[in-house]
Amino acid sequence: MSELIRGRRAWLGARPVVADALVSAFLTVSCLVEAAFQNSYGDLPGKHPDMLCAVLMSVVVMSLTLRRRMPVPVMAFTLAGNVLLTVLGYVPTLGAGLACLVALYSVASHRGLGTSLPVGVLALVTYLITMAAQGHTFWQAVSNAVLFTGGWWIGRSLRLRRAYLDELEARARRLERAREADSRAARAEERSRIARELHDVVAHHVSVMTVQAGAARRILHRDPEAVQDALSTIEQMGRTALGEMRRLVGVLRTEAEPARSELSPQPGVNDVSGLVEQLRETGLQVQLWIEGESRSLSPGVDLAAFRLVQEALTNTLKHAGPQARAWVRIQYADRQLEIEVEDDGRGLVAGLGRPGGGGNGHGLMGMRERVALYGGDLRIGPRSGGGFEVRARFPLEVP
Repeated sequence: MSELIRGRRAWLGARPVVADALVSAFLTVSCLVEAAFQNSYGDLPGKHPDMLCAVLMSVVVMSLTLRRRMPVPVMAFTLAGNVLLTVLGYVPTLGAGLACLVALYSVASHRGLGTSLPVGVLALVTYLITMAAQGHTFWQAVSNAVLFTGGWWIGRSLRLRRAYLDELEARARRLERAREADSRAARAEERSRIARELHDVVAHHVSVMTVQAGAARRILHRDPEAVQDALSTIEQMGRTALGEMRRLVGVLRTEAEPARSELSPQPGVNDVSGLVEQLRETGLQVQLWIEGESRSLSPGVDLAAFRLVQEALTNTLKHAGPQARAWVRIQYADRQLEIEVEDDGRGLVAGLGRPGGGGNGHGLMGMRERVALYGGDLRIGPRSGGGFEVRARFPLEVP
Protein backbone atom coordinates (compact mmCIF):
# COMPACT_ATOMS: atom_id res chain seq x y z
CA MET A 1 0.00 0.00 0.00
CA SER A 2 2.79 2.41 0.89
CA GLU A 3 4.49 1.70 -2.45
CA LEU A 4 1.22 2.46 -4.24
CA ILE A 5 0.81 5.74 -2.36
CA ARG A 6 4.40 6.78 -3.07
CA GLY A 7 3.94 5.90 -6.74
CA ARG A 8 0.81 8.03 -7.04
CA ARG A 9 2.44 10.92 -5.21
CA ALA A 10 5.37 10.79 -7.60
CA TRP A 11 2.98 10.67 -10.57
CA LEU A 12 1.08 13.72 -9.29
CA GLY A 13 4.34 15.50 -8.47
CA ALA A 14 5.38 15.19 -12.11
CA ARG A 15 1.98 16.61 -13.20
CA PRO A 16 1.26 19.66 -11.00
CA VAL A 17 -1.68 20.85 -13.13
CA VAL A 18 -3.49 17.54 -12.56
CA ALA A 19 -2.90 17.78 -8.80
CA ASP A 20 -4.19 21.37 -8.70
CA ALA A 21 -7.21 20.40 -10.80
CA LEU A 22 -8.09 17.66 -8.27
CA VAL A 23 -7.82 20.15 -5.38
CA SER A 24 -9.97 22.64 -7.28
CA ALA A 25 -12.58 19.99 -8.00
CA PHE A 26 -12.73 19.02 -4.32
CA LEU A 27 -13.20 22.65 -3.24
CA THR A 28 -15.87 23.14 -5.92
CA VAL A 29 -17.85 20.19 -4.63
CA SER A 30 -17.53 21.50 -1.07
CA CYS A 31 -18.84 24.91 -2.19
CA LEU A 32 -21.86 23.36 -3.89
CA VAL A 33 -22.62 21.18 -0.86
CA GLU A 34 -22.35 24.18 1.44
CA ALA A 35 -24.62 26.21 -0.85
CA ALA A 36 -27.23 23.46 -0.77
CA PHE A 37 -26.96 23.37 3.03
CA GLN A 38 -27.54 27.13 3.21
CA ASN A 39 -30.62 26.86 1.02
CA SER A 40 -32.13 24.34 3.43
CA TYR A 41 -32.20 26.93 6.22
CA GLY A 42 -34.31 30.00 5.59
CA ASP A 43 -33.21 31.89 8.67
CA LEU A 44 -29.58 32.42 7.54
CA PRO A 45 -28.69 36.06 6.75
CA GLY A 46 -28.01 37.17 3.20
CA LYS A 47 -29.30 36.10 -0.18
CA HIS A 48 -29.51 32.37 -0.59
CA PRO A 49 -27.35 30.75 -3.32
CA ASP A 50 -28.93 30.09 -6.69
CA MET A 51 -27.69 28.91 -10.06
CA LEU A 52 -25.76 32.13 -10.72
CA CYS A 53 -24.02 31.91 -7.33
CA ALA A 54 -23.10 28.28 -7.93
CA VAL A 55 -21.60 29.08 -11.33
CA LEU A 56 -19.60 32.04 -9.95
CA MET A 57 -18.22 30.01 -7.04
CA SER A 58 -17.31 27.11 -9.32
CA VAL A 59 -15.43 29.39 -11.73
CA VAL A 60 -13.59 31.10 -8.86
CA VAL A 61 -12.52 27.85 -7.27
CA MET A 62 -11.60 26.09 -10.52
CA SER A 63 -9.21 28.95 -11.34
CA LEU A 64 -6.86 27.37 -8.74
CA THR A 65 -5.89 24.86 -11.44
CA LEU A 66 -3.49 27.53 -12.77
CA ARG A 67 -2.24 28.70 -9.37
CA ARG A 68 1.38 27.58 -9.97
CA ARG A 69 1.68 28.94 -13.47
CA MET A 70 -0.11 32.27 -12.86
CA PRO A 71 -0.35 32.80 -9.10
CA VAL A 72 -0.88 36.58 -9.16
CA PRO A 73 -3.71 36.56 -11.76
CA VAL A 74 -5.37 33.67 -9.92
CA MET A 75 -5.14 35.64 -6.65
CA ALA A 76 -6.74 38.67 -8.30
CA PHE A 77 -9.46 36.50 -9.89
CA THR A 78 -10.43 34.81 -6.61
CA LEU A 79 -10.58 38.15 -4.78
CA ALA A 80 -12.70 39.64 -7.56
CA GLY A 81 -15.03 36.64 -7.36
CA ASN A 82 -15.51 37.04 -3.61
CA VAL A 83 -16.10 40.78 -4.00
CA LEU A 84 -18.66 40.13 -6.75
CA LEU A 85 -20.51 37.58 -4.58
CA THR A 86 -20.59 40.12 -1.75
CA VAL A 87 -21.85 42.90 -4.03
CA LEU A 88 -24.62 40.62 -5.31
CA GLY A 89 -25.62 39.97 -1.71
CA TYR A 90 -25.05 36.19 -1.62
CA VAL A 91 -24.26 34.31 1.56
CA PRO A 92 -20.46 33.73 1.67
CA THR A 93 -19.24 30.14 1.50
CA LEU A 94 -16.25 28.54 3.17
CA GLY A 95 -14.97 27.13 -0.17
CA ALA A 96 -14.68 30.60 -1.69
CA GLY A 97 -12.67 31.80 1.30
CA LEU A 98 -10.40 28.76 1.10
CA ALA A 99 -9.82 29.53 -2.58
CA CYS A 100 -8.48 32.99 -1.59
CA LEU A 101 -6.28 31.43 1.08
CA VAL A 102 -4.82 28.85 -1.36
CA ALA A 103 -4.23 31.57 -3.98
CA LEU A 104 -2.39 33.73 -1.42
CA TYR A 105 -0.24 30.76 -0.38
CA SER A 106 0.57 30.13 -4.07
CA VAL A 107 1.73 33.72 -4.58
CA ALA A 108 4.06 33.52 -1.56
CA SER A 109 5.33 30.09 -2.60
CA HIS A 110 6.03 30.82 -6.27
CA ARG A 111 6.92 34.51 -6.38
CA GLY A 112 9.64 36.60 -4.74
CA LEU A 113 9.22 38.81 -1.71
CA GLY A 114 8.94 41.96 -3.86
CA THR A 115 5.76 40.54 -5.44
CA SER A 116 4.27 38.33 -2.73
CA LEU A 117 4.38 40.91 0.10
CA PRO A 118 2.40 43.75 -1.58
CA VAL A 119 0.00 41.24 -3.16
CA GLY A 120 -0.51 39.60 0.24
CA VAL A 121 -1.20 42.95 1.96
CA LEU A 122 -3.65 44.00 -0.77
CA ALA A 123 -5.41 40.64 -0.64
CA LEU A 124 -5.75 40.77 3.15
CA VAL A 125 -7.13 44.32 3.15
CA THR A 126 -9.59 43.47 0.38
CA TYR A 127 -10.79 40.33 2.14
CA LEU A 128 -11.23 42.16 5.47
CA ILE A 129 -13.31 44.84 3.73
CA THR A 130 -15.39 42.10 2.14
CA MET A 131 -15.95 40.47 5.54
CA ALA A 132 -17.00 43.79 7.04
CA ALA A 133 -19.51 44.25 4.23
CA GLN A 134 -20.85 40.76 4.88
CA GLY A 135 -21.51 41.60 8.52
CA HIS A 136 -18.84 39.52 10.23
CA THR A 137 -17.76 40.37 13.79
CA PHE A 138 -14.42 41.89 14.77
CA TRP A 139 -13.00 38.66 16.15
CA GLN A 140 -14.01 36.75 13.02
CA ALA A 141 -12.08 39.31 11.00
CA VAL A 142 -9.07 38.96 13.30
CA SER A 143 -9.09 35.16 13.05
CA ASN A 144 -9.28 35.31 9.26
CA ALA A 145 -6.44 37.88 9.19
CA VAL A 146 -4.27 35.52 11.28
CA LEU A 147 -5.22 32.64 8.97
CA PHE A 148 -4.30 34.61 5.85
CA THR A 149 -1.01 35.77 7.39
CA GLY A 150 -0.15 32.19 8.36
CA GLY A 151 -0.89 30.96 4.83
CA TRP A 152 1.39 33.63 3.36
CA TRP A 153 4.17 32.79 5.85
CA ILE A 154 3.97 29.06 5.12
CA GLY A 155 4.20 29.71 1.38
CA ARG A 156 7.16 32.04 1.88
CA SER A 157 8.97 29.50 4.11
CA LEU A 158 8.48 26.71 1.57
CA ARG A 159 9.84 28.95 -1.19
CA LEU A 160 12.97 29.68 0.86
CA ARG A 161 13.40 25.98 1.63
CA ARG A 162 13.12 25.08 -2.05
CA ALA A 163 15.68 27.74 -2.92
CA TYR A 164 18.04 26.39 -0.25
CA LEU A 165 17.68 22.81 -1.50
CA ASP A 166 18.18 23.93 -5.10
CA GLU A 167 21.38 25.73 -4.09
CA LEU A 168 22.62 22.60 -2.29
CA GLU A 169 21.93 20.50 -5.38
CA ALA A 170 23.65 23.02 -7.63
CA ARG A 171 26.67 23.09 -5.32
CA ALA A 172 26.78 19.29 -5.29
CA ARG A 173 26.71 19.27 -9.09
CA ARG A 174 29.53 21.82 -9.22
CA LEU A 175 31.60 19.79 -6.77
CA GLU A 176 30.95 16.63 -8.77
CA ARG A 177 32.08 18.35 -11.96
CA ALA A 178 35.19 19.66 -10.19
CA ARG A 179 35.93 16.19 -8.82
CA GLU A 180 35.54 14.63 -12.26
CA ALA A 181 37.80 17.29 -13.77
CA ASP A 182 40.42 16.67 -11.09
CA SER A 183 40.11 12.93 -11.64
CA ARG A 184 40.56 13.32 -15.40
CA ALA A 185 43.60 15.54 -14.84
CA ALA A 186 45.11 13.01 -12.42
CA ARG A 187 44.51 10.15 -14.87
CA ALA A 188 46.06 12.15 -17.69
CA GLU A 189 49.09 12.97 -15.54
CA GLU A 190 49.55 9.35 -14.49
CA ARG A 191 49.12 8.08 -18.05
CA SER A 192 51.72 10.61 -19.15
CA ARG A 193 54.19 9.28 -16.60
CA ILE A 194 53.47 5.68 -17.58
CA ALA A 195 53.93 6.61 -21.24
CA ARG A 196 57.33 8.13 -20.56
CA GLU A 197 58.48 5.07 -18.65
CA LEU A 198 57.23 2.70 -21.36
CA HIS A 199 58.91 4.91 -23.92
CA ASP A 200 62.20 4.37 -22.10
CA VAL A 201 61.61 0.61 -22.00
CA VAL A 202 60.89 0.45 -25.73
CA ALA A 203 63.81 2.73 -26.54
CA HIS A 204 66.14 0.49 -24.51
CA HIS A 205 65.07 -2.61 -26.44
CA VAL A 206 65.39 -0.85 -29.78
CA SER A 207 68.89 0.27 -28.78
CA VAL A 208 69.85 -3.32 -27.95
CA MET A 209 68.44 -4.49 -31.27
CA THR A 210 70.48 -1.86 -33.11
CA VAL A 211 73.70 -2.84 -31.35
CA GLN A 212 73.09 -6.57 -31.96
CA ALA A 213 72.28 -5.95 -35.63
CA GLY A 214 75.51 -3.96 -36.08
CA ALA A 215 77.57 -6.70 -34.38
CA ALA A 216 75.94 -9.39 -36.51
CA ARG A 217 76.75 -7.47 -39.67
CA ARG A 218 80.42 -7.22 -38.72
CA ILE A 219 80.85 -10.96 -37.92
CA LEU A 220 78.49 -12.27 -40.57
CA HIS A 221 81.26 -14.11 -42.50
CA ARG A 222 83.63 -14.89 -39.62
CA ASP A 223 81.32 -16.48 -37.02
CA PRO A 224 77.91 -17.69 -38.32
CA GLU A 225 76.96 -19.21 -34.94
CA ALA A 226 77.45 -15.89 -33.15
CA VAL A 227 75.33 -14.23 -35.85
CA GLN A 228 72.56 -16.72 -35.14
CA ASP A 229 72.67 -15.89 -31.44
CA ALA A 230 72.55 -12.18 -32.21
CA LEU A 231 69.57 -12.66 -34.51
CA SER A 232 67.77 -14.64 -31.77
CA THR A 233 68.40 -11.80 -29.33
CA ILE A 234 67.14 -9.28 -31.87
CA GLU A 235 63.98 -11.35 -32.42
CA GLN A 236 63.31 -11.63 -28.68
CA MET A 237 63.91 -7.95 -28.10
CA GLY A 238 61.71 -7.05 -31.05
CA ARG A 239 58.82 -9.12 -29.77
CA THR A 240 59.15 -7.56 -26.33
CA ALA A 241 59.33 -4.06 -27.79
CA LEU A 242 56.23 -4.72 -29.91
CA GLY A 243 54.33 -5.88 -26.83
CA GLU A 244 55.25 -2.72 -24.98
CA MET A 245 54.36 -0.60 -28.00
CA ARG A 246 50.84 -2.07 -28.01
CA ARG A 247 50.41 -0.85 -24.47
CA LEU A 248 51.96 2.49 -25.25
CA VAL A 249 49.46 3.25 -28.05
CA GLY A 250 46.65 5.37 -26.72
CA VAL A 251 48.59 6.65 -23.71
CA LEU A 252 49.05 10.37 -24.35
CA ARG A 253 52.29 12.09 -23.52
CA THR A 254 52.37 15.57 -22.06
CA GLU A 255 54.05 17.76 -24.63
CA ALA A 256 54.73 20.54 -22.14
CA GLU A 257 57.17 18.37 -20.20
CA PRO A 258 60.64 17.97 -21.67
CA ALA A 259 61.61 14.53 -22.88
CA ARG A 260 64.30 12.70 -20.96
CA SER A 261 67.63 13.15 -22.63
CA GLU A 262 69.20 10.00 -21.27
CA LEU A 263 68.07 6.43 -20.78
CA SER A 264 68.44 4.78 -17.39
CA PRO A 265 67.59 1.21 -16.36
CA GLN A 266 64.06 0.95 -15.01
CA PRO A 267 63.55 -0.80 -11.65
CA GLY A 268 61.78 -4.15 -11.34
CA VAL A 269 60.77 -6.82 -8.88
CA ASN A 270 64.41 -7.66 -8.17
CA ASP A 271 64.87 -4.11 -6.88
CA VAL A 272 62.09 -4.39 -4.28
CA SER A 273 64.56 -5.66 -1.67
CA GLY A 274 66.65 -2.49 -2.12
CA LEU A 275 63.51 -0.38 -1.81
CA VAL A 276 62.63 -2.17 1.44
CA GLU A 277 66.10 -1.50 2.82
CA GLN A 278 65.79 2.18 2.03
CA LEU A 279 62.46 2.39 3.85
CA ARG A 280 63.87 0.53 6.84
CA GLU A 281 66.50 3.23 7.15
CA THR A 282 63.68 5.79 7.55
CA GLY A 283 62.34 3.85 10.58
CA LEU A 284 59.52 1.91 8.91
CA GLN A 285 59.46 -1.75 9.93
CA VAL A 286 59.04 -3.74 6.71
CA GLN A 287 59.19 -7.48 6.13
CA LEU A 288 59.57 -8.95 2.64
CA TRP A 289 58.74 -12.43 1.33
CA ILE A 290 59.35 -13.55 -2.25
CA GLU A 291 57.73 -16.91 -2.91
CA GLY A 292 57.70 -19.22 -5.88
CA GLU A 293 60.21 -19.75 -8.65
CA SER A 294 61.52 -16.45 -9.91
CA ARG A 295 61.11 -15.96 -13.63
CA SER A 296 61.80 -13.37 -16.25
CA LEU A 297 59.02 -10.81 -16.52
CA SER A 298 58.20 -8.48 -19.35
CA PRO A 299 59.78 -5.07 -18.70
CA GLY A 300 56.38 -3.38 -18.39
CA VAL A 301 55.02 -5.81 -15.81
CA ASP A 302 58.34 -5.76 -13.96
CA LEU A 303 58.24 -1.98 -13.73
CA ALA A 304 54.52 -1.85 -12.83
CA ALA A 305 55.02 -4.37 -10.00
CA PHE A 306 57.87 -2.33 -8.54
CA ARG A 307 55.91 0.93 -8.76
CA LEU A 308 52.94 -0.74 -7.08
CA VAL A 309 55.03 -1.79 -4.08
CA GLN A 310 56.73 1.61 -4.01
CA GLU A 311 53.42 3.53 -3.98
CA ALA A 312 51.91 1.28 -1.31
CA LEU A 313 54.92 1.49 1.02
CA THR A 314 55.20 5.24 0.50
CA ASN A 315 51.57 5.56 1.50
CA THR A 316 52.26 3.49 4.63
CA LEU A 317 55.24 5.65 5.51
CA LYS A 318 53.29 8.89 5.07
CA HIS A 319 49.92 8.03 6.58
CA ALA A 320 50.01 4.87 8.71
CA GLY A 321 51.65 6.41 11.78
CA PRO A 322 55.11 6.39 13.41
CA GLN A 323 54.86 2.89 14.91
CA ALA A 324 53.35 1.17 11.87
CA ARG A 325 54.65 -2.08 10.45
CA ALA A 326 54.34 -3.28 6.85
CA TRP A 327 54.50 -6.65 5.13
CA VAL A 328 55.27 -7.24 1.45
CA ARG A 329 54.66 -10.60 -0.21
CA ILE A 330 55.52 -11.29 -3.84
CA GLN A 331 54.50 -14.69 -5.18
CA TYR A 332 55.28 -16.16 -8.57
CA ALA A 333 52.33 -18.41 -9.46
CA ASP A 334 51.91 -20.52 -12.58
CA ARG A 335 50.09 -17.93 -14.61
CA GLN A 336 50.19 -14.77 -12.52
CA LEU A 337 52.28 -12.60 -10.28
CA GLU A 338 50.64 -11.83 -6.93
CA ILE A 339 51.63 -8.83 -4.84
CA GLU A 340 50.35 -8.06 -1.34
CA VAL A 341 51.31 -5.02 0.73
CA GLU A 342 49.77 -4.68 4.22
CA ASP A 343 50.28 -2.42 7.21
CA ASP A 344 48.84 -2.16 10.73
CA GLY A 345 48.65 1.62 10.81
CA ARG A 346 45.78 3.95 11.53
CA GLY A 347 43.64 2.42 8.80
CA LEU A 348 41.22 4.71 7.01
CA VAL A 349 43.11 7.99 6.96
CA ALA A 350 44.22 10.29 4.19
CA GLY A 351 46.31 9.60 1.16
CA LEU A 352 46.25 6.62 -1.13
CA GLY A 353 42.68 5.45 -0.83
CA ARG A 354 42.52 6.47 2.85
CA PRO A 355 39.65 8.98 3.25
CA GLY A 356 39.87 11.70 5.81
CA GLY A 357 43.38 13.14 5.60
CA GLY A 358 45.53 15.29 3.43
CA GLY A 359 46.25 13.09 0.41
CA ASN A 360 44.89 13.70 -3.04
CA GLY A 361 44.35 10.06 -4.05
CA HIS A 362 46.46 10.31 -7.21
CA GLY A 363 48.66 7.40 -6.08
CA LEU A 364 45.62 5.16 -5.93
CA MET A 365 44.63 6.24 -9.43
CA GLY A 366 48.16 5.55 -10.65
CA MET A 367 48.00 2.04 -9.21
CA ARG A 368 44.74 1.32 -10.98
CA GLU A 369 46.07 2.67 -14.26
CA ARG A 370 49.20 0.51 -14.08
CA VAL A 371 47.44 -2.70 -13.13
CA ALA A 372 44.66 -2.19 -15.69
CA LEU A 373 47.24 -1.49 -18.40
CA TYR A 374 48.50 -5.08 -18.12
CA GLY A 375 45.09 -6.72 -17.62
CA GLY A 376 45.53 -7.30 -13.89
CA ASP A 377 43.26 -7.09 -10.85
CA LEU A 378 43.66 -4.65 -7.96
CA ARG A 379 41.95 -4.56 -4.56
CA ILE A 380 42.61 -1.75 -2.09
CA GLY A 381 40.90 -1.29 1.25
CA PRO A 382 41.00 -1.63 5.03
CA ARG A 383 42.72 -4.65 6.47
CA SER A 384 40.95 -6.99 8.85
CA GLY A 385 42.30 -6.27 12.31
CA GLY A 386 43.22 -2.69 11.44
CA GLY A 387 45.48 -1.06 8.92
CA PHE A 388 45.39 -1.10 5.15
CA GLU A 389 46.14 -3.54 2.36
CA VAL A 390 46.88 -3.52 -1.35
CA ARG A 391 46.50 -6.72 -3.38
CA ALA A 392 47.29 -7.00 -7.07
CA ARG A 393 47.54 -9.78 -9.64
CA PHE A 394 49.38 -9.49 -12.95
CA PRO A 395 48.73 -12.16 -15.58
CA LEU A 396 51.93 -13.68 -16.94
CA GLU A 397 52.55 -14.95 -20.44
CA VAL A 398 53.11 -18.71 -20.36
CA PRO A 399 55.34 -20.09 -23.16
